[in-house]
Amino acid sequence: MEKEMMKTIYFDDDGTIPNNPFYPLTLYRAVLENHDAMTLFNNNNWTNAWQNGVFPYHHYHSNTHEVLGIAKGEASITFGGEQGETIHVKKGDVVVIPAGVGHKKEQASSDFLVVGAYPNGRDHDLKTGERNERPAVLENIRKVPIPECDPVFGVDGPLKKKWIK
Repeated sequence: MEKEMMKTIYFDDDGTIPNNPFYPLTLYRAVLENHDAMTLFNNNNWTNAWQNGVFPYHHYHSNTHEVLGIAKGEASITFGGEQGETIHVKKGDVVVIPAGVGHKKEQASSDFLVVGAYPNGRDHDLKTGERNERPAVLENIRKVPIPECDPVFGVDGPLKKKWIK
């Protein structure tokens, strides 16, 4: 895979959004062009899928990782909390979000559509950085296992090489 097709970013705990001390957010550019995201994710055991958008407020999941496949349109999404990084995504891109990493839609085209899923079909919680969430969420994040498969490239995908505890 060409280097510019994949980007990884680590985010520090900002006191509100815990982010993930072990695994980086992983962005794949233009990898869905010849694939249906839901089918691809399902084939790689990222299930419990949905189609919609991204919430317009900072939130995260403490009990599972999440994959977002951009099926239509484009958007700017801030990852990592208030001090995180805003990334422009467009149709064909995939973002693998480790447990605890915050995400918030800043703006999107009117046709923006995301396909989301979770490794092994895990159920997800919805956390927003409230003080009373800690320390339980920190323990949850620590316990989330490495996915068995990369949601795009399967068992031997680059996620398995990048996500090492």
